[in-house]
Amino acid sequence: MAQKVKLSTIAESLGLSTATISLALRDSPLVAADTREKIKEQARALGYIYNRRAASLRTSRSGIIGVVVHDIMNPFYGEILKAIESELDRSRHTFILSNHYDSVDKQRMFIETLLQLGGDGVIMSPAIGTPPEDVRLAEDNGMPAIFVARSMDGVDVPIYRGDDSYGISLATNHLIGLGHRTIAMIGGTDQTSTGRDRYQGYVSALRKAGIEVDPNLRIPGPRTKQGGFEAAVHFLSLPQKPTAAVCWNDLVAIGLMNGIARAGLVPGRDISVTGYDDLEEASIATPALTTVWNGQAEVGRLAARALLDKLAGSHEPDGIHLIKPEMRIRQSTGPINR
Repeated sequence: MAQKVKLSTIAESLGLSTATISLALRDSPLVAADTREKIKEQARALGYIYNRRAASLRTSRSGIIGVVVHDIMNPFYGEILKAIESELDRSRHTFILSNHYDSVDKQRMFIETLLQLGGDGVIMSPAIGTPPEDVRLAEDNGMPAIFVARSMDGVDVPIYRGDDSYGISLATNHLIGLGHRTIAMIGGTDQTSTGRDRYQGYVSALRKAGIEVDPNLRIPGPRTKQGGFEAAVHFLSLPQKPTAAVCWNDLVAIGLMNGIARAGLVPGRDISVTGYDDLEEASIATPALTTVWNGQAEVGRLAARALLDKLAGSHEPDGIHLIKPEMRIRQSTGPINR
């Protein structure tokens, strides 16, 4: 079998010390930029492969970060992940990704595997029903945790997410300002902090406007386009005849609009619809979706930065760090048409 290329091999070929080679391959500013690039080119030419296991023995760090979320097929998490990856790349960290699909057992298995691999830390959007002991398992074994998108009681970790109650109140108030009084809320669940906060924002906006909160106008559950499409039948058959809908997220809103259109009605004219998250698809939907920007890229960036700072010895304050949402008004909402 061919022998692995060592740092000393690169050093000898360039007439430099192994210490200089090591620093350059770790992007140390102690080595001039042009020298670093020359060393990297020679390393690639010789077929050098960084030995992460050996490095972890020297530094007690593996350079591996775990990221576990509900479902990466949801573009909301995709945007968070993209920002996390970009921030970790700057520090030459790599990440291992897992979807828990709200399975506590699957999430726990991932954390245990990450500990076995010597992971440096974990960024997680905790599964519904996550016991605090599972988070402490990571923390007590030297693997700090950072939360994104969701909060949970009983743990002291930094949490980064949008201000969901405020964000949904923006959408609800926008509809109220257009004259709507019978406004349904579609999607979400009280089993998550996100679901509870968004419903509370909806309720708060209605009450401040002097509108009675009708629990029959809430259709919980949907979180996908298919779910929103299927909810359209229920929504259109409500005896209260809502003129508008506040949706849990953009996916539900787009699915609902498709269901409304399938029934022969025009979203934005006959029924106003708002989404949440301002995904890329929102602006090119038909009609273009009025929604709430929730700062998911900023959430990912801040969470990754907080974890890296923590690994470097800085202590980011525990508790919730909120990103302030903003309205994006487009074509799917309009004045009441009745």
